[in-house]
Amino acid sequence: MQILRKFFRTRFLPLWLLGFTSLFALVSLGWTEPPAAQIPLTRTTATAPVALTTSSVAVTTPANKKPLTHEYLLSNGLKLIVREDHRAPVAIFQIWYKVGSSYEPAGLTGISHLLEHMMFKGTNRLKPGEFSRRIAEYGGVENASTTRDYTLYYQQWEASRIPISFELEANRMQHLSFSATEFAKEHKVVMEERRMRTDDNPQAKTYERFLESAYIASPYQQPVVGWMEDLRRLTLDDIKRWHQQWYAPNNAVIVVVGDVNPAAMLALAQRYFGAIPAKTLPPAPSARDIPAISERELRIHLPAQLPLLLMGYNLPSLTTAENPRDAYALRMLAGILDSGHSARIETQLVRQQHIAASAGADYGPFSRGDALLVFSGLPNKGVTMDAVKTAYLAMIEDLKTTPVTPEEMARVRAQVISSLIYEQDSIGSQASNIGELETMGLSWKLLDTYVAQLQAVTAEHIQQVAQKYLTRDRLTTTELEPQVMTVNK
Repeated sequence: MQILRKFFRTRFLPLWLLGFTSLFALVSLGWTEPPAAQIPLTRTTATAPVALTTSSVAVTTPANKKPLTHEYLLSNGLKLIVREDHRAPVAIFQIWYKVGSSYEPAGLTGISHLLEHMMFKGTNRLKPGEFSRRIAEYGGVENASTTRDYTLYYQQWEASRIPISFELEANRMQHLSFSATEFAKEHKVVMEERRMRTDDNPQAKTYERFLESAYIASPYQQPVVGWMEDLRRLTLDDIKRWHQQWYAPNNAVIVVVGDVNPAAMLALAQRYFGAIPAKTLPPAPSARDIPAISERELRIHLPAQLPLLLMGYNLPSLTTAENPRDAYALRMLAGILDSGHSARIETQLVRQQHIAASAGADYGPFSRGDALLVFSGLPNKGVTMDAVKTAYLAMIEDLKTTPVTPEEMARVRAQVISSLIYEQDSIGSQASNIGELETMGLSWKLLDTYVAQLQAVTAEHIQQVAQKYLTRDRLTTTELEPQVMTVNK
């Protein structure tokens, strides 16, 4: 497994790194009610249904079959996307807010993640922790995630329970409690989370500083968890204002995938969210970077057992590329380098040349702003980081001068495309793919053409994007040089 995926798969990285295969059930902490069939869903009078959506789209795949994915837009700006998957009596509910760390101004880094914690600390109808206890009581699993581009909350359970998700999420969109006592607790929890995941982890700390250097003017420089000095200064009033600014129906996308009826889901959205007023949203800050004009190098000295090399090239994403075809070609280029044990990096650097104990490359075309192609390397004993860097640069030069072979193209197409197809076996992956695209300024409909776009990439196009983008002025190199670790007695 490549170093990046080993060290940096945390809740603060994009969901395509996380997946939804590890949903953990929460333990009930004592809240009890009669079985759902014997009680009304709500203990208070529900909001009256709101009349009409302003748009509705249904996509049919394949021919002669009923529409599988349905898109609706409520009059207050809330978008609802429902995908039918009737293979099992389960469903997932996700609500995506278009706000994450790339929206945060200087001095408020980490506020989106801290607000995510506060979202579980009660509303006008729920005591702290009761949201999660109700989900667990009915056999569901739930969690949340903050990234650079969005904040996501989800529940997955038996399909008939989905109405509970609509009710509970609508309640905390409008009526979140801001208890000073709960804030004090979660404030400490988040700071400790930063200490454990980053400050006390030399590889994660190196990666954080690498991103700070690789992005020149993009807010992607900022860690999702926030800088510690900013976290210390965050107040409860800051959290209130952030919630009031961004948590609105016209800044949210609801995705439901599973054994559900689209018309019923629309009725639930209208019932629970339809009367929530839209807000005037602040302008979303740009996540585009400025062009790099020189190579950047950074050496970090930290107490650590192992060295680490990170090399990153500034690249466009599918959102920012002048020619979207380039993003697809770059995705295939990354697959040529690192996609299975037969890819070039694993074959050449690890097994043949024995330069690296572990190595890999990673490029994600889906982001609101510009992206990076990141190479990671853990040198073998007796091998310098310069040797690993030289090997990587030689590999990149080969991509520029020699077209990829037909056999490699066939292998990468099979691996990359099959992984995308296999994701459709998971309702969680289906939902996250839809929501992620929607929150990044793209459309979920791109999923219908994504495989075809990758299949259309040629060896010549891969060579062209290597020549165009993998230049030294776009390169940032960061080296972790271990210091001797001492133990205080």
